[in-house]
Amino acid sequence: MPTNDNNNDIVHDNVRPMKYPAVQGIDEVLPDLAGFDAIIDARSEAEFALDHIPGAINCPVLNDEERVRVGTMYKQVNAFEAKKIGAALVSRNIARHIETLFVDKPREWKPLIYCWRGGNRSGSLALVLAKIGWPAIQLDGGYKAYRAAVSAALSAPPAPDFKVICGTTGSGKSRLLEVLDSIGAQVLDLEQLAAHRGSVLGHLPNEPQPSQKMFESRIWNKLRHFDLGRPVFVESESKKVGNLRVPDALMAQMRAAPCISLTLSRPNRVRLLIEDYQHFMLDPALLNTQLDCLAQLHGRARIDAWHAMANNGEMAQLVDELLVDHYDPAYVRSIDRNFAGFKEAVVLELADIGVADFMGAARSLVRDFDHAA
Repeated sequence: MPTNDNNNDIVHDNVRPMKYPAVQGIDEVLPDLAGFDAIIDARSEAEFALDHIPGAINCPVLNDEERVRVGTMYKQVNAFEAKKIGAALVSRNIARHIETLFVDKPREWKPLIYCWRGGNRSGSLALVLAKIGWPAIQLDGGYKAYRAAVSAALSAPPAPDFKVICGTTGSGKSRLLEVLDSIGAQVLDLEQLAAHRGSVLGHLPNEPQPSQKMFESRIWNKLRHFDLGRPVFVESESKKVGNLRVPDALMAQMRAAPCISLTLSRPNRVRLLIEDYQHFMLDPALLNTQLDCLAQLHGRARIDAWHAMANNGEMAQLVDELLVDHYDPAYVRSIDRNFAGFKEAVVLELADIGVADFMGAARSLVRDFDHAA
């Protein structure tokens, strides 16, 4: 059994003791992220919101306002005065985090702590936690080292056995991915990770898209957990999902992969889209604002006619016209050009849009492609 002496050493039988807080590099930490009981991001709230290591909690040792205050004093006064103010603020914040978040943690609780790069903020927190007696690990190089590792991994990602689900707008690709995920298949749902449905009308109400860095962190985190011996189902996305760009190497892998062509009758596609885009059905003004983005493609007269349909509640007719005049032609123009396997795609036909229909389709894909699910 390990013991802890007064010098912050964890002593194991016949094993050289490790002194805490220990500093570990990104190559040592990333493969064992699940081995930490907590991942603590000591940066400010704004830094954390932009991107962070998956699963991390935010415990700022200097919040946004305090960080600006200390930084300004560094520039306008001097480092010594700034450090005095900063030390007082850091001490109070660390005390609060211990009292509110960590006081009930057992002796063997093992946290990983990181900040931006230099280690001053994470080092302060890690030192106090180690002095209490916890085996605290500080990430050398901080978030910047993590970000470099993610960028490198996405520039040459592992090669999953992608199965690309293709289909015209409203054919139920996203619903099928959701059901596949629910029955244990491996799914990379880029629209879910990007908080966007991937078209001019794809913005999700009350859910802003993440930053590009956060999007890439989410993709990286999904990819690293996949079993490369099993297929990964993914939708035939374009290079951009809303304002976010799919990493080039990943996009190339998807476009070279075998395809599944999901088909659904146009009346059922209209029904599905009306169900999935209820926020537009309930707010014609919001819908019309988005339709204005298509004016350059379809002309002002056509957009005005679609505005009138939205205002008059003629939603089924409007959705049908959008499919015929905008979405379907765009799909036909792009799918063969961008997805090499589409010509030999396995056809999967949905009879309706009920739960049973999607469950049946998902189970057939698992039966045909994923025998380990």
